[in-house]
Amino acid sequence: MTRFHNFFDAFGSGVLMTWRAFVSLPSAPRILKRTAEQGYLAGYTSLPIVSVLCFFIGAVLALQAGISFRDFGAKELIGALVGASMARELGPVMVAILLAGRVGSATTAELASMRVNSEIDALVTMNIPPERLLVLPRLLAVLLIMPVLTILANLIGWFGGAVVCEYVSFIGISGDQFFRALQEFLTVDDILDGIIKAEIFGFVITIIACNTGLRTRGGPREIGLAVTKSVVLSLVAILTLDYFITKVLA
Repeated sequence: MTRFHNFFDAFGSGVLMTWRAFVSLPSAPRILKRTAEQGYLAGYTSLPIVSVLCFFIGAVLALQAGISFRDFGAKELIGALVGASMARELGPVMVAILLAGRVGSATTAELASMRVNSEIDALVTMNIPPERLLVLPRLLAVLLIMPVLTILANLIGWFGGAVVCEYVSFIGISGDQFFRALQEFLTVDDILDGIIKAEIFGFVITIIACNTGLRTRGGPREIGLAVTKSVVLSLVAILTLDYFITKVLA
C-alpha cells in the first residue's frame, strides 16, 4: 500500500511541477541564458558519445543484416533496413538512453543536492519559483536539442552502416547502393516519427529527473539513491513509452 501511495504522490508532484513550469512560460525571455547553458550541457557535450555510439550501432546493424541477407540474395536492401531502423527506433531510443544516463542523472544530483542543502527552500523564501528557475530552462533546452541530436544520430548511424557495407568483403555493397536503397524505402514520415519519439522521451526524462531531485530528503546517501532511481525510472519510461508511441504512430 505504501508503494502505491509513494507512486501516486510522486506522479502528482510531477504533474504539479510540470504545470507550474509551463505557467512560467511568459518569463522564458528572462531565462534565455540559463536555457542556452542547459542546451550546451545537454546537447553539445553529449554529441561525441552520441556520435560514437550511433556510428557503431549502424555498423553492427549493417553487419548483422549482411550476415542474414547474404543467404537470401537481398543484400541490396541493407540500406533500407539500416535507414528505417535508425530513423524510427534506434536513433531516438539511443539518444534518449544517453540523455537519461548522462543529463538526467546530473540534473537529479544537482537538484537533490540543492534540496538537501536547503537552497531550494531559500529560493522559495525569496519568492523565486524553483520550477521557473530550475525546471523550465531544462525542459526548453531538452525539447530544442532532442530533434537535432536525433537527426545527427540517424545520419551518423547511416554512415556507419554504409562504411561496413562498402569495406566488409562478404557484403560488398557500395555506398551509392546503400544510400540508394535507403532513399527509395525511407520516407519523411519515418524520420518525423523518430523525432516525435525523441521529443516525448526527452520531455519525460527531464520531468522524472527534476521531480526526483526536488523530492529528495536526507543527506549524501539519499542523493545517490535519487540518482539511481531517476535513471532506472527514465529507462523504464523510455522502453514502455516506445511501445505505445510506436503503436499509435503505426
